[in-house]
Amino acid sequence: MKIVFCGPPHSGKSCLRYGLREAIRKIQGAPYPYVITACPDGEGSWYQETYNLNPEHAELLKKSYKGKFTDDAVDKWSQWVDNCELPLTFVDIGGIPDEKNVRICSGATHAILLSGNRELFSDWYDFCKKASLKVIAELTSDHKGTEDVSLSLHKDGIYRGSIHYLERGDLSVRNRPTIIELAVLIVSMVESL
Repeated sequence: MKIVFCGPPHSGKSCLRYGLREAIRKIQGAPYPYVITACPDGEGSWYQETYNLNPEHAELLKKSYKGKFTDDAVDKWSQWVDNCELPLTFVDIGGIPDEKNVRICSGATHAILLSGNRELFSDWYDFCKKASLKVIAELTSDHKGTEDVSLSLHKDGIYRGSIHYLERGDLSVRNRPTIIELAVLIVSMVESL
């Protein structure tokens, strides 16, 4: 299972990725959630933990790792996604539903949509259709909220809910109810493959 995190910039995708990875690691017998960072923003899977320990150092490293969204980089990331054969892989892409990201994600299987603005989901559904990604969940990022809205399965087969206050450096993100529910759902999906 190769799950792409889709949504606009600054919606909390990297925080969600971190929280899900940590929640899945707590589930006994769960596959290790491998992360492919496929965007040139300088934030690898290392970023959240480094930020938790030393925000200033994390920002310096991010600036030094920041690159350009070149065709060579897109080809490299696309190959990483295509060739990864681990049971569970997360793919973190940039926040633009363009053809470069479609190329990167063409070897992935599923998507999780995250946005603070529900109107932006339609662009990401179009993106997922172009990349042949099955949408698992549509999550509203409620930065000013104080509690999550649990996942519920809708008639279209997509789980919907919300996650509150996805903020860098907030270690409690891995304990958010919706993230834990999504972690359990993903693990059960991997086990059923």
